[in-house]
Parts: sequence; structure tokens; C-alpha cells
Amino acid sequence: MAASMITLTDAAAERVKRLIAKAEGDKPVLGLRVGVKTRGCSGLSYFVEYAEEQKKFEDVVEDKGVKIFIDPTATMFLIGSEMDYVEEQFQTGFVFRNPNEAGRCGCGESFHI
Repeated sequence: MAASMITLTDAAAERVKRLIAKAEGDKPVLGLRVGVKTRGCSGLSYFVEYAEEQKKFEDVVEDKGVKIFIDPTATMFLIGSEMDYVEEQFQTGFVFRNPNEAGRCGCGESFHI
């Protein structure tokens, strides 16, 4: 199940590799952790952070040479999603294409299922 939970575009994988290479800290960074938090006008927003270890109950997706750790509270929200990285005039960052979303807020910062 974890292998199809989330996929990465080439741009996202390259950005993850660059972030891991530049990461500083006491422990080595193994990958990025992806999850959702209650926030925004639609209810949920995505978060991405460094993962120095695998937490209990986390799934790990290995795609294109990088590891993505899926926060266990986000599993049901992320199944079938694609993680991309875009650099545009008005937006730079990770973007999620999630078939489970029922809608997004007007500013695009949050979503609901």
C-alpha cells in the first residue's frame, strides 16, 4: 500500500534531494515527512518537514531515490496523491494533486475531503 500512497514528480524528487543535501543538524536527515494539519478556511493544509527518523506507525514511500515519511494521521487523506515542486511567478513550493480533495479555499492554502 505504501508504494502507491503518494508519488513524486521528477521536480519534487530533485527538490527533496537538494533539501536533504543542505539540511543541517545533529542527526542526518533521512527524507521528508508529509502530513496534514487542521488549518485554514477549508479545514486542512499540507505540511512538509525534515525526517531524521521513522516515527511509530509511519509509512515510508521510496520514489526516485528519495524517502517520504507519511505521518500516520495523514494516511487516509494522502492515498493516491502526487507531490510536485513548482517554481512560478506567484508560487514556489511543493504542490499536492490529491484525488481525495472535495474542494479548496479561494487562496489555495487549505482543502477539505
